[in-house]
Amino acid sequence: MLAEHSSNRSLKLAAIGTLAGLFSGLFGVGGGSVIVPLLVLWLGYEERGATATSLAAIVFIAAFAAAVQGLYGNVDLRDALLVGVPAIAGVLLGTWLQQRLHARVISLAFAAVLIASAAELVLR
Repeated sequence: MLAEHSSNRSLKLAAIGTLAGLFSGLFGVGGGSVIVPLLVLWLGYEERGATATSLAAIVFIAAFAAAVQGLYGNVDLRDALLVGVPAIAGVLLGTWLQQRLHARVISLAFAAVLIASAAELVLR
């Protein structure tokens, strides 16, 4: 029974990774919009654990996706640095804030961001 459970969990994690990679390569997103919700819904992760696991996975996804996009000549390294370096301050602030908010507030805020993003894309 344990091996079956572990196998099912591994398959779900592989599916989540495949979807995240697909969305990352296609749309430039994958962690927050794919990995986090699926870890919560499919595997019962708590919001903070799902976020942290997603961020760890994104290191690999983003590095590979950036390298492939670089091969196509689509990466502007100067702009990437101008966005990426200040983002470190945002990560520190966001992580600090996440540790102080109730998990339900984080979930609702995340859902609101996804809905607002979807509405913006539809209305463009």
